[in-house]
Amino acid sequence: MTRCATNCNSRLAFCLLPFAFCLLLLSACGTSQPVPTPTPVAAVPAIPAPVVDLGNGGTLIMTLGARDPESLDPALAGNIGNIFLIRQLFSGLTRLDANLKVQPDLAESWQISPDGMTYTFTLLKSARFADGTPITSADVVYSLERATDPSLAPSLPAATYLNDIVGVREKLAGKASSISGLSAPDDLTVVITTDAPKSFFLSKLAFPTSYVVDRRTVESGQGNWMEHPNGSGPFDMERWDHDKLLVLKRNVNFYRDLPKLDRVRFLIGAAASNPMVLYEQGDIDLTAVPIYALARVQDASNALSKELVRVPQLSTYYVAMNVNLPPFDDPKVRQAFGLLIDRAKLAEVSLDGAAEMARGILPPGIPGYNPDLPEVRHDIERAKALLAESRYGSADKLPPIVAYGSWASTLSEVAKDELGITIEVRGYEEYSDYLSALNQRQFQIYGSGWIADYPDPENFLDVLFRGGSGENHTSYDSPQVNDLLDRAAVEKDEATRFDLYHQAEIQILADAPVIPLYHNIAYTLVKPYVRGLEVTPMGILDLSTVELAR
Repeated sequence: MTRCATNCNSRLAFCLLPFAFCLLLLSACGTSQPVPTPTPVAAVPAIPAPVVDLGNGGTLIMTLGARDPESLDPALAGNIGNIFLIRQLFSGLTRLDANLKVQPDLAESWQISPDGMTYTFTLLKSARFADGTPITSADVVYSLERATDPSLAPSLPAATYLNDIVGVREKLAGKASSISGLSAPDDLTVVITTDAPKSFFLSKLAFPTSYVVDRRTVESGQGNWMEHPNGSGPFDMERWDHDKLLVLKRNVNFYRDLPKLDRVRFLIGAAASNPMVLYEQGDIDLTAVPIYALARVQDASNALSKELVRVPQLSTYYVAMNVNLPPFDDPKVRQAFGLLIDRAKLAEVSLDGAAEMARGILPPGIPGYNPDLPEVRHDIERAKALLAESRYGSADKLPPIVAYGSWASTLSEVAKDELGITIEVRGYEEYSDYLSALNQRQFQIYGSGWIADYPDPENFLDVLFRGGSGENHTSYDSPQVNDLLDRAAVEKDEATRFDLYHQAEIQILADAPVIPLYHNIAYTLVKPYVRGLEVTPMGILDLSTVELAR
């Protein structure tokens, strides 16, 4: 999931800012059969926290953004900043480590049936909520059922991240009251059945939509339960002064190694303004580097260069076109627009080297990346020829075009200067209004992007381009591509699977519902005394390993 701008969202990017900048601103085999789900258990006495070495302690300070996170509810996880905080407050059956490998989390272990479709998870006996109450299978079942409850919101992330589980589609559609592929034989066992053997399923479970919440807290009726979430993650909420400050404290009942930090303070609003200045003044401990400051910070004569961390991100930013709305209902027009922006110049000049030019949709570093895709060059003459070949006949015969989002102004200028095409650029004051229009497929053309929610090509190609996908905002629907994606999803041989994704990507690029522009590179300044911070290709996932060595 991974949308980011002054508002940040884990999935689509409504801006040209890198992931970390948005963020810092702001098998064993066995057989199993499902059995009836038990009734949720009553509250269980808390277990005393173990006495352990908590390291150097201290308080890490960073900025969060111009405003509060929209929601800290795992079932509604969608915004980059929200997801980052949710990962600190809650946990799921699995997690991704610093190398983006799947690791057990609330689950101590799991078994996969010979057909690859049934997963039997054994929970840690030590798993607890922040108040010390044991986490049981009933809590896992409740959380997954809640995340797929269509009454929770009009559009739920579960449609993307839990749709491999048998019965989820039916429940989301209001045709079932529970998930048929989910059960809990006893307090420490969860059984999940998928609709096909899918190698990426365990990675998908690491996304916050699957995280476990405390039913008693959620259903307490005491206002906004997220103010005091009683989570299952390494930190707990201590203080939230809305639009000013959010403070997390160490969860002393955390079941893995306890966080080394005492607290994490997130500055919000006016207090978070000018994070580069705050960092250089020593008021915060880490920050992303904005493009305008990158050259200065990279200068070897600048002491800050020794505090700079560079990590290419699993992200792709692009211009998208709705294939059902004129003039982009003609593939020749889409192909022509794909030649207007000089992608190499964009990455090297406009973004000052803070990005890598995109040849395709998948970013370098993700499994299945195709390094052999050709570079698409800026070619106005060829664009004119394609427009002449389209059913519209020429640039001056195109219907009115309105563009939204990042790079709309750049595209508008090039189209006007080179082809005489007038593109009206519009925006939205409220990000929620933009998302609503996007979900309703109202835009002809818009700038956006995608940041990996889990490291697999399925997360880009299937989620964004499968016909009918909730995140497919271009309305693109190719039977050939859908078939390739179907085959890739269940293919057990990795090389064959990646080849199928290569074929799908090549066909998508030929049909041109999107114009891939660049892949982001995160540049982060981290104070020397901050130890154990891992900036991964998916940004910062976990603060529990961080300590301050002053």
